[in-house]
Amino acid sequence: MKLEGTGIEGLVCDLKPLTHIMESNGFILGGSWDYERVTYDYKVDSPEKNVTYYIRIQGYAIEGDVDRGNAVIQLVTPLLGKHYYPHGVEYGEQEEFTSSLIERANKAVQNLQEAVVQHQKS
Repeated sequence: MKLEGTGIEGLVCDLKPLTHIMESNGFILGGSWDYERVTYDYKVDSPEKNVTYYIRIQGYAIEGDVDRGNAVIQLVTPLLGKHYYPHGVEYGEQEEFTSSLIERANKAVQNLQEAVVQHQKS
């Protein structure tokens, strides 16, 4: 599910301060990054048994290389997904989420947005 209207989509930031902001807020830089893209994931525990949700924030390099650490990243619309063991996380629009979970996810992303804006490149 796309988390629309959080204000984070389209923000531009250098990779190093962006990663610091993300990690300071519990988001982990995924190991599947490449020269042009980054993915940060945040694990959201659930009271439901054997259910875990993830907030995913992705970005792509508009300058530099992610691998070299000199990239300038533009963020895209965040996603909310549900983990299905052992298959992985599904982020599709067909997934159903409670309004309280969506609210928690939006709040987490909006908190990030405020920090990223302070380091945004113009």
